[in-house]
Amino acid sequence: MKTHIIHIQKWARTEAPTEAELYQQMESEGLEPYKWRSNPQDVFPAHDHAYEKVIMVVDGSITFGFPIDGEPTTLYPGDRLDLPPRVKHNAVAGKNGVVCLEAQRSVK
Repeated sequence: MKTHIIHIQKWARTEAPTEAELYQQMESEGLEPYKWRSNPQDVFPAHDHAYEKVIMVVDGSITFGFPIDGEPTTLYPGDRLDLPPRVKHNAVAGKNGVVCLEAQRSVK
């Protein structure tokens, strides 16, 4: 994604995705995903990155806030966030924590 637009894609199917399915989807785009998890209600203060960040939720939930660029949104299993470089964001893990696959694209 080469724009400065935050892109959120909600999981369209009724059945939850598997981790392998999400991993394969990211790999098919040339991404190198890695898994991370967070405890319930963990808080990530506002920050930004020098790269595009792609996150897909495997389990649980996480709410991302965008203090400058938009309204908060909660992601659930299968949901995806494509976050352009230098977009300030914060996050709070859901009440049951969260497991995500994440990858990054370098800025060209």
